Amino acid sequence: MSTAAADDAPAKRQSIWVRLWPIYIILGGLALAVSQGWHEQISPQSMLDNAVWLDQLVRDNLLMVIVAYVLIYAAATAFMIPGSFLTIFGGFLFPVAFGFLPVIGTLATVLGATLGASLLFAATKTSLGSVLRDIAGPFLEKMRSEFNQSPFSYMFALRLIPIFPFAVVNIAPGLLGAKYRDYLITTFFGVIPGTMAYTWIGSAIKSTVLEAAEAGESLDVAALVGSLGQNFLPAFAALGVVALIPVAYKKLFGGKTAAVEEAG
Repeated sequence: MSTAAADDAPAKRQSIWVRLWPIYIILGGLALAVSQGWHEQISPQSMLDNAVWLDQLVRDNLLMVIVAYVLIYAAATAFMIPGSFLTIFGGFLFPVAFGFLPVIGTLATVLGATLGASLLFAATKTSLGSVLRDIAGPFLEKMRSEFNQSPFSYMFALRLIPIFPFAVVNIAPGLLGAKYRDYLITTFFGVIPGTMAYTWIGSAIKSTVLEAAEAGESLDVAALVGSLGQNFLPAFAALGVVALIPVAYKKLFGGKTAAVEEAG
């Protein structure tokens, strides 16, 4: 081995460790969550049983809880764990704005999802890329042709039209050579509609449970489902809008939608 090659090897090893800094933050957030026992509260019944306590915890430690939640969500995304319930939990966890808008929960989830997806994008450029290629492999060739024609539009369509598994949508662009800037923008804005709808469901559940608690009642999951009322109207409306997004997108950008659907 030449002297130059020997000198380059430590630098390459160091650069890899430096580029892994987001993982250290995520692990730190996970350690904080476990040390505080927050992981024990992430289940449907525990969420209902501890609604008042969680509400007070968030009000007393809003910034710390936001950071911990973002890191936990990022870790879940990076490890390709389905995040629907965690998204609903974000709506349940954080207070609403203007009496009904789940702004904090939505933004926290979008940040977590974007950070986790960015970690996967970075991983496709490392030795882990071969492993991730095996996961996304069956879909890559289906995507390649249309992706190469207009990467930005295609990635945005992938976010809005749920044809492919979420993990594949996070992995494939990096393997296909997407620019990180385009990936970041399409991920952040593309996941907002669905995130807000699910976050609104969590917010509606929280409102219902807290109202029952003030009346001296307790709700289990079955009783909650049976008590669907006006608190859920915004959430159902948001879900309806999200369901119509692919239809509207197809009207405006029929070619891209057809390409995504054909690839799926």
